[in-house]
Amino acid sequence: METAKISGKQLFVLVVLFEMGTALLEGFPVQLKQDAWIAILAGMAGGVLLFLVYYRLFLYYPDLPLTGYVEKIIGKWPGRVIGFIYIIYFAYLAARGLRDFGELLTATIYTNTPIFFLMSILILTITYAIQKGFEVLARVGEIFFAAVYMMAVIGFFLIIFSGLIHLENLKPVLESGWRQIMEVSIRQTMPFPFGEMILFTMILPHLNDQKKAKMICISGIVLSGINITIACIINIATLGTDLFLRSQYPLLSTVSKIQLFNFIERLDVLFMIYVMVAGFIKVAIFYYAAVAGTTGLFKFKNHRQVTFPMGILILVTAMMIASNFAEHIKEGLYIIPVYMHWPLQIYFPCLLLGIAMIRNRKKQKKAPAA
Repeated sequence: METAKISGKQLFVLVVLFEMGTALLEGFPVQLKQDAWIAILAGMAGGVLLFLVYYRLFLYYPDLPLTGYVEKIIGKWPGRVIGFIYIIYFAYLAARGLRDFGELLTATIYTNTPIFFLMSILILTITYAIQKGFEVLARVGEIFFAAVYMMAVIGFFLIIFSGLIHLENLKPVLESGWRQIMEVSIRQTMPFPFGEMILFTMILPHLNDQKKAKMICISGIVLSGINITIACIINIATLGTDLFLRSQYPLLSTVSKIQLFNFIERLDVLFMIYVMVAGFIKVAIFYYAAVAGTTGLFKFKNHRQVTFPMGILILVTAMMIASNFAEHIKEGLYIIPVYMHWPLQIYFPCLLLGIAMIRNRKKQKKAPAA
């Protein structure tokens, strides 16, 4: 792996921006209508439990990424196969994130610009950042975090002062019933975005003070979960359940309704700036994980040898994964969770943890008494 080191503050910033990245675009379980925010909180709780599994694996192998310690747990060749699967998974999710932001830009601002051109510019920018190293990427996130949060707070108060909030839209609570809410949280909100913390098994070895990894990551998950929940509640209270259900980008629709003092309006730009920053960070971290995993698995001397080819692969995949936006969303909500998220976020990590615990107990029994 690259010998880069990041601080706890930088890791926290990356977790929050990563988790909120595409979740504020399309991470709302709109089918639950006014109960959508409950499913997000339930998904966050499940995501915290999943992270504890990832963190326990990290404690066993603190100097290795997931693609490295999987060989230690299940053997060289089976481990390499699983490691390669995770590399494909990270690259695929980078491609999905890239497509998300390409679709947003072509649907809103650049309606006459080819999506390939927009995604090419974004992937070239990210490629340049990764070529400079992970520490540079972490500093970029740290710089943008304050600006993004300030815009979010300003937008929140502008929505309130505009008189757009109608809390009666949140009633009746639990109309969907606990069973449906839990089903949606397990199928949708837990894997995306909270289960995607599996990616940080590739990042945690870079942390300066590894003892703080658990507190930092869980704090980041909780903060991002609360932020997504607040955004969901505001969307429902502002748009109403019918428009919330039909809107392609609910938060953008909410922000576009801000109108104050007859001159503060058309603040869609705040949303778009946030989207570009969060999109850059999310795609970049997935991209970096795929590059770092490939570099380690195939014994390249330097991650820069892999960066550009991986960027081309991600760009081509982003173009090929779906023929249109509706197909792209359907894959993300109903196909990817079952065939990719659940096995790679839940089943494999739990299996790896079980084997690692057994192996380490055997080592402790064989070790001579002090």
